[in-house]
This record gives sequence, structure tokens and C-alpha cells, in this order.
Amino acid sequence: MRRNIVVGNWKMNNTIAESIELATAIAEKVGAAKPDCEVGIAPTFPALHEVGKALEWSGVKLAAQNCHYENDGAFTGEVSTRMLAAAGCSYVILGHSERRQLFGETNEVVNRKVKKALAEGLRVILCVGETLDERERGVTEEIVTAQVAEGLADVSDITELVIAYEPVWAIGTGKTASKEQAQEVHASIRGTIERLYDEQAAKHLRIQYGGSVKPGNAAELFGMPDIDGGLIGGASLKVDDFMAIVEAAG
Repeated sequence: MRRNIVVGNWKMNNTIAESIELATAIAEKVGAAKPDCEVGIAPTFPALHEVGKALEWSGVKLAAQNCHYENDGAFTGEVSTRMLAAAGCSYVILGHSERRQLFGETNEVVNRKVKKALAEGLRVILCVGETLDERERGVTEEIVTAQVAEGLADVSDITELVIAYEPVWAIGTGKTASKEQAQEVHASIRGTIERLYDEQAAKHLRIQYGGSVKPGNAAELFGMPDIDGGLIGGASLKVDDFMAIVEAAG
């Protein structure tokens, strides 16, 4: 049985002090609620260490929003996987649509990061999803399948991997894929994993949905057979909203 996972992606929001305050509030509520799902939060790089300390007792996992594929070197502005591990991270989010769209990350670059993060002992949340133009042209499955296959090239073990399906047109727009639209793509992803690996790998892989998930739509999305929780953006910056989504997941 797959265990749902809900991770809050804080993106470029909150100072260190604000991050500690928010993380502490979430940790306290998760600790009291004891939800039957895995919970994580991904603050900005400067806040990782302090937020990690605030989460230590709670069971809430610390995630990073990105990483580089080299250990160290002349890569100004980048952060390596070993630095993230030393800061206490359990997860790293890779291939987010904002990284792909705004910073030009290709499937090949994402793949290098995935392999490096897994080799360093981090768990990976691999993000995939189509743009509005791609959906309207009817190539959603083709695009998402390529992102999955190329993102996992030469990755033999996906035990420590989560995939997050995030339709680009639904991120931060207030638009949400219907539960049927989301389920269709999740099922397609699971089918791709079965072709790339095997039936057991596909059965156990957790696939999150992300894209304007809110307290009002979380339960129906998470109720679909192939949706195993959510990667939450804006709603994760509000304690009550995030906790309502966590409770919907378990």
C-alpha cells in the first residue's frame, strides 16, 4: 500500500525568521494531528539549516528546491547535494516547471541532477508536466512520457523516488486539472514506469499531483487511485490551508 506524501514548496518566499515561524507552526500541528501520510516542506536555501532544526522532533521532512549535479567547483550560485545532505535534507525537488521554463533546464540536466541526488542518498521528487499549448495540441502524454523516461535515464533503482505531475498551466494560476484529467496522466506515468522498470516498481511508486491544490479540492484529487498526495505551492505558505490538505491526504 502506497503512503500518501504531501510536500510544501515555499519557492522564493519568507526570510529565515519567517521560515522558522511557519515551520514551527506546521511541525506543532503535524505532531498533534499525527496524519497517516508523509509530510515535508521545502524552504529556500538560506533557511534550510534553521528550519531543519525546527523540524527535528516532528517527523516532518526537510526538502530542498533544487541542487547541482557536481560535488563542488566554480558554479557560482549553485548548491551541491552533499551540502543539502549536511544541512539535514531528506528530499530534493528536481525538474520543477519553473526551473524548466525560467532557467532553461532540459531533461538531460534534470537527469544528471536526479542521478547525483540519489547517489548522495537524497530522495528525489521529480517534477513533470505539460504547458497549456502542449495540452491543447494533444501531446500531454508524449511530453510527460519523455520527461519521465529521459529524467530517469540510467537510473536503475527508483525506490527513493517520487514523481510529481504538475501541469504547467495549473501552477499558480488558480486553475486546477479536474480529478479525471489528473488521474489520466498519473495512470499514464505509472504505465511508463511499468514499461521502463516492472510492475512492482510501478505499483509502489508514489505520484503526487501539484497545481493549485487547495483545501477545497484536495480530497477529491487524492481520492483518485493513482494520485498519492500533493506537491503544494501557495497553499503551503498558510498553516491552516496546508494542514487541511495534509489531513485530506491522510
